[in-house]
Amino acid sequence: MLKEGQMRIPSGCAISGIFARDGRRMSGEAIIRSIALMHDRSNGLGGGFAAYGIYPEYRDYYALHVFYDNSDVKADCEKFLERHFDIINLSRIPTRKLPSITDEPLIWRYFVTPLPTRLAASQLDEHEFTMRCVIRVNARLKGAYIFSSGKNMGVFKAVGYPEDVGRFYRLEDYAGYSWTAHGRYPTNTPGWWGGAHPFALGDYSIVHNGEISSYDANRRAIEMHGYHCTLLTDTEVITYIIDFLNRRRGLTLEETASVIAAPFWSTIAKKPSPQREQLTYLRSAFSSLLVTGPFSILLGFTGGMMALNDRLKLRSMVAAEKGGCFYVASEESAIRAVEPNPERIWAPRGGEPVIVRLMEGVDAT
Repeated sequence: MLKEGQMRIPSGCAISGIFARDGRRMSGEAIIRSIALMHDRSNGLGGGFAAYGIYPEYRDYYALHVFYDNSDVKADCEKFLERHFDIINLSRIPTRKLPSITDEPLIWRYFVTPLPTRLAASQLDEHEFTMRCVIRVNARLKGAYIFSSGKNMGVFKAVGYPEDVGRFYRLEDYAGYSWTAHGRYPTNTPGWWGGAHPFALGDYSIVHNGEISSYDANRRAIEMHGYHCTLLTDTEVITYIIDFLNRRRGLTLEETASVIAAPFWSTIAKKPSPQREQLTYLRSAFSSLLVTGPFSILLGFTGGMMALNDRLKLRSMVAAEKGGCFYVASEESAIRAVEPNPERIWAPRGGEPVIVRLMEGVDAT
């Protein structure tokens, strides 16, 4: 029998997402069933979930989910947080003991808002201030990892199979309008708690199936803008690229997708004006942020979700709709596990984003 490390599964990893356009809150049970069906696409070295709309009572505060290696670094991190934020509530994140989930770090949750004096002195808006604090902790405080930092959303991840990770975090007790999930089969990077997917910064979260051959170029480019890749997994850089392009540079998600999965020059040349000029500008201005290699990704954000394949569609991804719900997964069977009779099912084309948002009038918070 082949053991871990003796074979390579180039199409490994599983992703799944469920999004309710009408804003209805769903427990984590459905997304666990969906990702569990793709058990053989992962190997127990990482699983995780992102959920939106799960903290309505703290909707105005940043929810920081933190891994600590030990109590000493926890004390140091809390001192940093107290100097920069008003901590409204803090607690351990509820978990249940499972024999399949071992060596867990200390896992804590903080609901915070920037201290007015610190925020005013920084001359930043509150989101940029918070994100810089998150990046500073992860880059400088060894043994502390803020792995989720958005409002009214949260990431839950661990080393283990995703269905076990979901039960470990008691996701049946949460209710959100958007869920994404990941089962990991690492090929070039280690399996550890911080390196499991999703990766998140602010309200952006990413799950990814594939390999990023452009990682070093992407990392060097994004770190010039104040980001630091510290979690030992190539997927981390995609999250920062999207934060930079969509939030800081103000590109639309469609434009952001045209940077990450930029069309070939020959394809751009055939486009009508002014689309040709726009795509030429995006590919030229942000050439170092083009992500190459096979990938399928799901981006979660407040009020929406985006699914995107690499431009050659080298990783599988299927989407479906029924009623007010949108479904996407690495395999059609993972969708039918939770919605046996979708009204529409299709395979998105390479490089063409599928973007869904809450219906007009539905409050994401």
